[in-house]
Amino acid sequence: MAILNNTSYETLKVKFEDDICFIQIYRPENNNTINNILIDEFTRVLDRCEEKTKIIVLEGLPDVFCYGADFKTIHQESNRESESQHRNPEPLYKVWLRLSKGPYVTIAHVKGKANAGGIGFVAACDIVLCEEKAIFSLSELLFGLMPACVLPFLIRRMGFSKANYLTLMTRPISSKQALEWGLVDACEVNSENLLRKHLLRLRRLNKTGIKRYKNYLNKLDDFPELAKSEALDANVEVFSDQANIDKITRFVTTGQFPWEE
Repeated sequence: MAILNNTSYETLKVKFEDDICFIQIYRPENNNTINNILIDEFTRVLDRCEEKTKIIVLEGLPDVFCYGADFKTIHQESNRESESQHRNPEPLYKVWLRLSKGPYVTIAHVKGKANAGGIGFVAACDIVLCEEKAIFSLSELLFGLMPACVLPFLIRRMGFSKANYLTLMTRPISSKQALEWGLVDACEVNSENLLRKHLLRLRRLNKTGIKRYKNYLNKLDDFPELAKSEALDANVEVFSDQANIDKITRFVTTGQFPWEE
């Protein structure tokens, strides 16, 4: 088995084993949150996967898969930017589209917490595996935001009503609930063994067959692509609202949630 990892990244750990690429989100000091560097590095890794990679395995840390947007970065950017300048959600949305549509099988292997934008990574993947201790949540509405870019992928994966309920309640759900609702495909106490069994089977597929199947699949259901414009506009709208930015700033500086006096 050939193992190749000749590129260093600031926010990711990347390992190629023959035709499998393992991507670990690695920002332990920031709760595995998403920033612009992570998005850029993820894009570059996917570029490397286009030609020969058959399977991409996306993982996080033992206690947190990915916790969504980096509020500290948003707070810092809000102090530097003028009112006419806002975060651009399109690069991250494109990453999720590539996970969903790309010529490879994508697997999210979830341990610990997956929240907000972390759910976007989960929902964009073809297969979702998790350990029994994993929990899933969308916390955006608590801050006056919404999972605008996550929802097209989440609706495609688990249906409109369940995605709507998860968004409105903002409350974490267990791996068991996620499995019942279709967010997760398989769950075991030992998720490493679960992943191994899936990889043994998926490696039998060939690259051409995977590419043709993914192209066909996305012609049958291309909702995330069709919803892209509306999703990006909605994301810009909520992150352009100064009241929402103030809530994020307060949380970053004091640790208090918006409903706490």
